[in-house]
Amino acid sequence: MIAGVVLAAGEGRRYGGLKQLHPVDGRPMLERVLERMAESGPDLRVVVLGARAGTILERIDLYGAEPVVCDRWDDGQAASLHTALAALPADAQWALVVLGDGPNLDRRALERMAAAAADGGERILVADYGAGRSHPVLIPRGRWAEIPASGERPVRGMDADIVDCRGLEPPGDVDYA
Repeated sequence: MIAGVVLAAGEGRRYGGLKQLHPVDGRPMLERVLERMAESGPDLRVVVLGARAGTILERIDLYGAEPVVCDRWDDGQAASLHTALAALPADAQWALVVLGDGPNLDRRALERMAAAAADGGERILVADYGAGRSHPVLIPRGRWAEIPASGERPVRGMDADIVDCRGLEPPGDVDYA
């Protein structure tokens, strides 16, 4: 089984506030990502929140994702990822990871990643839109213990196979208002 993971725990320091709530096409950015994941992603989904989790939960539709709060959200993306992985059930053999600040996430990229899992074995799979490694990232359970415990891009230094997503719009990564 593939489980969806949306990382959205940061406080948006560079952005200047809670970017999860930043409106994109009239809706909070994180809500757009959660909707896209629900439409074409796995049935089991978690969203990792941290900074001001209560405020975010009051203001967005989770589209069926289970909220998980990372108490160590200020330790970086690695802490959030480990929190998500620990929350997944034993039958989750893959984690399909996206960022909550990628408002242009394409459903077709999620579908390509999920299809690639069938042949992925124990390889980490990453989307490539023509400019190198990007999201979504698909991580097999057998590799979860190897993920560094700290850092902002914990999987970036790990070997991965590319899933061709050229021709699709990259999800984006909103860091500044």
